Amino acid sequence: MIPALLLITLAACTNGAEPQAQLDPKEAQDLAKALDGKVAGKPVSCVSLLNGTNLRPVGNRTLLYRVNKKLTYRNDLNGACYGLRDGDTLVMHVYSSQYCRGDIAHVINLTSGIMSGSCVLGDFVPYTTAAGG
Repeated sequence: MIPALLLITLAACTNGAEPQAQLDPKEAQDLAKALDGKVAGKPVSCVSLLNGTNLRPVGNRTLLYRVNKKLTYRNDLNGACYGLRDGDTLVMHVYSSQYCRGDIAHVINLTSGIMSGSCVLGDFVPYTTAAGG
């Protein structure tokens, strides 16, 4: 009985695993261009909303949050926000002056008003312009 429970538990753990962010070639090129010349830093849990100029999707699983010319954060979502790739609108639910890991985002089709997906923010990885760049 115990081995059967162990197998069920292991199956449950592996069944829900999300694959790595899948980008089509154009999205991969867009991401590479946005982060070109920048170096990844240590991930952080939250980023301030006060300084950012835009939060934009790259595919259904990655967001870029541009603070300024020298600093962009990459957020790989926990789960896919289906509909982002199709041009639906990202609606963030934030409860402070920051975007934080665990915040929930919904994707809404503005024409129909129907929610097409939702996801949870992951850690924010800062990408800064390399010294001399």
